[in-house]
Amino acid sequence: MFVAGVSGAEERARAAAEDQGNHQIAAALNTRAKYLASTTLTEPRWANTTVVSGDLAAAIGELKAKPAGELHVHGSGALIRWLLENDLVDEINLLIVPVVLGQGTRLFPNAGPDTALDLLDSRVDSKGVTIQVYRPAGRPQYAD
Repeated sequence: MFVAGVSGAEERARAAAEDQGNHQIAAALNTRAKYLASTTLTEPRWANTTVVSGDLAAAIGELKAKPAGELHVHGSGALIRWLLENDLVDEINLLIVPVVLGQGTRLFPNAGPDTALDLLDSRVDSKGVTIQVYRPAGRPQYAD
């Protein structure tokens, strides 16, 4: 299942409408169940999308408890930060593309709780993209 914030979902809905099934990932996302975290949007434009509002933590817990309860969040930095702050992340797949950008939104803000991560896997693809898989491990222990 795919979970997104409003800006990420709206952007992907536009791209999916333009795609018309020519891209494998877009085709898969168009047909699968999607959940949109929003307090303002009630009628999503993307097919197979359910708006989740109200107690988001409880709703995420219910989705995770379903038989196909693996949730994916791509982008949606604000949503990812909120999920981390509320201990709702089981695993982080972090892809680092070898490109330096001079601007953009930080995934991990300057303020907020520190989170320790346990490395589960690390690999590099043929284009130099590094892929690390982490499991959140609570708050880090710092030396005195």
